[in-house]
Amino acid sequence: MFQRIRYRLLLSYLVVFASLLGIFAIAVRFAFTRSLTEQITDKLTAIGKGAAANVEFEKGRLTIESDFRPQDLIAYHQALQWFDTQGNLITQQGETVLTLPLLPNKMVQVQTGKIPIRAVTVPIIKSDNGKLVGYVRVSQSLEEFDETLQKLDWGLGGGIIITLVLSSIGGILLTRQAMQPIEESFERLKQFTADASHELRSPLMAIKINAELPLEYPEEIGPKDADKFQAIASATNQMTRLTEDLLFLARTDKVPTQNRNSLNLTSILENLIQLYKPQAEAKQINLKLELIANLQLIGDSVQLTRLFTNLVENALYYTPLGGVVQIKTSHVGSQLYVNVQDTGVGIAPEYIDKVFERFWRADQSRSYWSGGSGLGLAIAQAIAQNHGGLISVTSQLGVGSCFTVRLPTP
Repeated sequence: MFQRIRYRLLLSYLVVFASLLGIFAIAVRFAFTRSLTEQITDKLTAIGKGAAANVEFEKGRLTIESDFRPQDLIAYHQALQWFDTQGNLITQQGETVLTLPLLPNKMVQVQTGKIPIRAVTVPIIKSDNGKLVGYVRVSQSLEEFDETLQKLDWGLGGGIIITLVLSSIGGILLTRQAMQPIEESFERLKQFTADASHELRSPLMAIKINAELPLEYPEEIGPKDADKFQAIASATNQMTRLTEDLLFLARTDKVPTQNRNSLNLTSILENLIQLYKPQAEAKQINLKLELIANLQLIGDSVQLTRLFTNLVENALYYTPLGGVVQIKTSHVGSQLYVNVQDTGVGIAPEYIDKVFERFWRADQSRSYWSGGSGLGLAIAQAIAQNHGGLISVTSQLGVGSCFTVRLPTP
């Protein structure tokens, strides 16, 4: 149980920490990408303004006097393009040329493809009268930009993985240290429960014997005294069963493995049907059994008998006159399923998660004098878990309930 709690705490811690690291990495990448994009845009704008300043407009034509050497443009994966006011290409330099049509109203253009390109368009304004005479478009390959982002991604990803690994190691140590006092307190509580239940056996047995002894000679006591002794005997039986149940639950994780051997569940279920058939007939309940072949498994026959006894008793108690209680088995892969289904009062949806809690009852008005301790289903679940299985329940008010026991097969 505590192992599962440690794992859940560690997993929750890692999920929260990984989420924070992921948000931090996304924020860093976004800020870095935006800053680098702005730097490229500013650099291309500066180049475009420089190229526009070297353009002369004579006799209605643009004269290009570029100070940029083509080899420099090629080395920096850049290119220059000059356009007239109608967007017609006049000339160009460099190899990283944008092939998209000129959009004067759009300062920045991005071309996707095998080689992504970013371009900035700068208008050419005549200095003497401020008239627009053309455009300069400066483009640059984004290969280095993408490589830089890829290195950043690898760095952030590697850093997150290393941080999570180190955090996992630290989390394991911290959760183990944090859970240790709780585990020790729980073990002391279990030991106290076991010791108290064990020590209560002897005085309860003495009370039971002394209460039942006068009932063997009813002629020597009056009817009122007989009722009192009968009440004492009933209460003692209830307390004895409660202490036995508490003792079992206190020792539930210390089941001796030597008591487990290969057994056939068929005989256990058939014996239960024979045992509870008179009780079912007294309530006019149809107790049915549907078995499949090969119900072999490894387990403790005494504990498994108690498991299904608790389920059958629970089904019979909550099933009204003329109802049906059915035990049905099935095989799915390496798992054996046993369904104990009844047509009883059912369980409200808000109580489904509480049925295996200790001392909880669907019928809150049911008292200890009715013979139940409220531990039957908790004990059944503990036995199933000790055998590597689990019990689940589905129910509908006024229709009935179905308890499904899942046990591994060899």
